[in-house]
Amino acid sequence: MSSRAAELRSIGEVITTLRDEFPELSVSKIRFLEGQGLVEPQRSASGYRLFSSEDVQRIAFILREQRDNYLPLKVIKSRLAAWDRGDEPTDVTSSGPPPESYFASSGISMSAEELAKAAGLAPRHITELVDHGLLLPIELPDGSHVYQDDDLVIARAARRLIRQGLEGRHLRAIRLAADREVELLQQLVAPMLRHRNPDNRRRAAEILADTAHAGALLGESIVRTRIRKLLER
Repeated sequence: MSSRAAELRSIGEVITTLRDEFPELSVSKIRFLEGQGLVEPQRSASGYRLFSSEDVQRIAFILREQRDNYLPLKVIKSRLAAWDRGDEPTDVTSSGPPPESYFASSGISMSAEELAKAAGLAPRHITELVDHGLLLPIELPDGSHVYQDDDLVIARAARRLIRQGLEGRHLRAIRLAADREVELLQQLVAPMLRHRNPDNRRRAAEILADTAHAGALLGESIVRTRIRKLLER
């Protein structure tokens, strides 16, 4: 067997190779990328897909662009075409999503009861999350409170932790870490926010979207690395 043939991987081996960075990668996802013309694996005599090292690199590149930069497949495909031509691809990994998408809200408005039902939590859990500062409801003129998009995301994430045995008071540590991160990022744009100049506020929003996104990736990667080491002991 030639050295090049020995480098070829089955679709299962590709998933195994990329599993640490992309734990949700599946056979159907790789087949979808193939169907979109983003990767073209070879075929064995029996018809099985065989992926070269470059194919694996392409798949990883595509998944990073989707995850880190929210790029649509059409844009990724044009970048891959430039790669195939030998052109140096434009570096877009140093900036995060535009503020319009990062801070976008659907305008959803829910009561505490509706939030609890949508998140799969008991009403008392919503109260606990509010008491510990994880949820920040908006108070209306009539004294009632409503919850929005991010509150639902927070509540659903909290449910996953609560069902593993954690309580609202335990999640307070995560909220405190988030508050410290916000305070740190706020220092970057404080001079811009002192003035109502639209250009300054636009630039502040761009910086905050970029740094908040990068901070989330950094925090998640650090936690994943620490837990991996814990499991390897």
